[in-house]
Amino acid sequence: MNKIVHVISHTHWDREWYLPYEKHHIRLVKLMDDLLEVLERDSEFQSFHLDGQTIILDDYLEIHPERRSRIIRHVIDGRLRIGPWYILQDEFLTSSEANIRNLLIGHRDAIRYGGVTKIGYFPDSFGNIGQAPQILSQAGIRTAVFGRGVKPTGFNNSVADAEHYESPFSEMIWQSPDGSEVLGILFANWYHNGMEIPSDPEKAKAFWQTKIADAERYASTCHLLLMNGCDHQPVQTDISDALSSARNLFPDYAFIHSNFPEYAQTLSRTLRQDLAVVKGELRSQRTDGWGTLVNTASARVYIKQENQKCQTLLEKVAEPLATLAGTHGVPYPHNLFGYAWKTLMQNHPHDSICGCSVDEVHREMMTRFAKSLHMTEALVEESSRSVVSAVDTSVYAAYRGARPFVVFNTSGRSRSGTLSVELEVGRFLLQDGSSECKAALAELAVDGQVINAKGEPIDCKMEDLGVRFGYELPDDRFRQPYWARVIRIHLHVADIPALGYATYAWVPVKTESGPPETSLLTGAGTMENEHLRVSVAGNGTLTLLDKSSGRSYSGLCEYEDAGDVGNEYMFRQPDGDKPLTTKSLEADVQVVEDSPFRAILEITHEWEIPGAAEALLAKEMEAFVPFTDRTAQRGTEKVPLVLRTRVMLEKDARLVKIAVSFDNQARDHRLRVLIPTDIHAGVHYADSIFELAERPNAPAPEWKNPSNCQHQQAFVAVDNDKEGLMVANCGLNEYEVLRDGRNTIAVTLLRAVGELGDWGVFPTPEAQCLGTHIMELALIPYHGSNDRCEAATLAYQFQVPWTARQTDVHAGTIPPRYALLGWEGSGLALTAAKVSEQTEDVILRWYNMSSAETRLVIAMPAGDPAAHWYKSNVLEEMLDDRLEPVGADGRFEIGVRPFEILTLGYRANKK
Repeated sequence: MNKIVHVISHTHWDREWYLPYEKHHIRLVKLMDDLLEVLERDSEFQSFHLDGQTIILDDYLEIHPERRSRIIRHVIDGRLRIGPWYILQDEFLTSSEANIRNLLIGHRDAIRYGGVTKIGYFPDSFGNIGQAPQILSQAGIRTAVFGRGVKPTGFNNSVADAEHYESPFSEMIWQSPDGSEVLGILFANWYHNGMEIPSDPEKAKAFWQTKIADAERYASTCHLLLMNGCDHQPVQTDISDALSSARNLFPDYAFIHSNFPEYAQTLSRTLRQDLAVVKGELRSQRTDGWGTLVNTASARVYIKQENQKCQTLLEKVAEPLATLAGTHGVPYPHNLFGYAWKTLMQNHPHDSICGCSVDEVHREMMTRFAKSLHMTEALVEESSRSVVSAVDTSVYAAYRGARPFVVFNTSGRSRSGTLSVELEVGRFLLQDGSSECKAALAELAVDGQVINAKGEPIDCKMEDLGVRFGYELPDDRFRQPYWARVIRIHLHVADIPALGYATYAWVPVKTESGPPETSLLTGAGTMENEHLRVSVAGNGTLTLLDKSSGRSYSGLCEYEDAGDVGNEYMFRQPDGDKPLTTKSLEADVQVVEDSPFRAILEITHEWEIPGAAEALLAKEMEAFVPFTDRTAQRGTEKVPLVLRTRVMLEKDARLVKIAVSFDNQARDHRLRVLIPTDIHAGVHYADSIFELAERPNAPAPEWKNPSNCQHQQAFVAVDNDKEGLMVANCGLNEYEVLRDGRNTIAVTLLRAVGELGDWGVFPTPEAQCLGTHIMELALIPYHGSNDRCEAATLAYQFQVPWTARQTDVHAGTIPPRYALLGWEGSGLALTAAKVSEQTEDVILRWYNMSSAETRLVIAMPAGDPAAHWYKSNVLEEMLDDRLEPVGADGRFEIGVRPFEILTLGYRANKK
């Protein structure tokens, strides 16, 4: 059979990277103008692959909205191939739900333009998530193409020889942990192997001889893939002439101007039966370790923190609250959520969220984060106000001057903990006489107590915030400015139901039966509750005792600082550099808070570290010396680094919260916190995308990089069958399990570098991250592998903020304590509670964290007899018409396979 050369015209469009967005935007407009012209001029120009992301069309039509109908025509005709994504994200640095929403919005928008290309397109992702085959399969996508993760690639994506490949061919079977499989196609010669094809016969002959041989080297069939384009590559407008020339020169080959669906379909008919099966994550672990780009996880940590904050507020607070409000008649604001998600996801492309662009790009990202956050905060306010207006708080009518408030738990499990809420205990409109009213408010007595709906007193502390200006924006009249007397209450709440709430009230007179004053402080530098004891050593490190197991962990929270002469992509410690640590420093320890429900100690380290690398580094950067060949060392001039570590223990808590703050004035360095586990284990577990990914502590034999950093989402953990220690985080996406004999978990707090790296000289002084930073972590000891999923639940909740809202005393249609639904399921984590735009049904998503099959049991409030449940997929499409109740109490039950991502739809009042 003659070999068939599939030439796919495309461009890989980094929306922003070495140029800020608008400068790339201008070039995009030119590319699209040329593309439309060639599509309408040349009937032999069969198709163009628009990089798998629909945002390109949004960006173009922002400039030329009058050309929308022309684009739609070419999409419908199959000549312009778009989707399935909204943007080409970094898979590891965006949340599980963000990956799903990217696919969902990409499909929705592509269909509006005329059709979606069902190809899992990951051309330049810095590694690929293990659950991608399952996600793609659920979306009806059977083929994935990717550029990294399997075969050894070096600097600038050059392919290297090695004895051990995961696959000997560019085609393979890619399998998720749950067993889902897709056909995986690697760009073995990168996605530019058919770029700029000559039409001149003499040049074309040499071109094709090389390119065909390179493709045949890896292809398992007679179908050869040539990608006609590259990063920001203009359209090759004479491709028809170039292919005609190739046909004349090489008559034994069939040259086709192809597209991905046709290529995948013809390829699948000729596949070998012995293709290699690659399982789970594709992270280039069988390489020398210098080309993985993994340290983008720690470049510009401040954008990772802001991303985690925005993602969490959207998916774990705003959407559940809007869903809860929707079950009581409030329309779900789909368009506003769509705007918030799209604005956030414009920061998710791999050169954006990875922090590996020029400074102007990341400045604009912070504006987008703020826009998305402000929209989300407004949605939270609107939904919570709608819910509290329907909550029956008349139980507090017996208490004169009561100020009710509602505490929401929007996480996936029942929750206890400490939170703060600000309450107005008196208010006067400005129009009522400003100075007199303000003075009266200042004299108002604010002593009081917090009670629950049963009238029982609740542990709390109060701060008087004085008189403050405020305003309301009513829906039916002009704005209403006012003065208010405000107090802040810190309180401990217990067992708030998942996806639900409980009501409380401040009352102006304390009850007679208030709880006795107690303290969690039990000695100098020591605090403890029922489950844990934490003590601080002279050097500021912690010893943590898990009382239920008797297991103690010592030397926790030592800090390490090392030089970094790398770039935004990769960490490179100077040759011979020995990291500095706080191990021998004397720390100052002060009590910050001592209440019956919370204790906080502040540990201060006054440290000095090198202020920058020596001047040679700047010269090596300017000379474009590869980072692996640099000889620059850390400088000798020191700058102060004052680390303030607040260690918090709450009543009944099974975790210790840690907040680290500092003012970074040093350049060219990496700061990490060290958590020795002293647990004997050869593997560890990192929270990834719908997966607790099992990873080896030691790298593969091919690994040469002294560093072995990895990605994480909410946590990383080391355990065996008897003991385990988990380190949770908020927006700290890089860790390493050290090969130090103690299985120490090192979490990167900051990495400061001065250049972009990659293919040119691009200084990035703002990547040095000078200024103040606050990092949040938590330590969670647990009883070994069988308890890992329960510990993960605490880590997930650690990222989710409490929501509380004041209301007044009124009758309502829903009780003082309520939940959207009740559910049980060992090893399951709830990731989404939202409303489908297509059907207006409630959509809930879980994933099975474990390798064991489990069962999900759902109970609706009051056993709703009209409940209509069905199994869905990640695109929110109904799969099973109906799930039947399993008993008279209206419970629903469904089996969940190991590692399965399960999406269910719920339709109320179905007749």
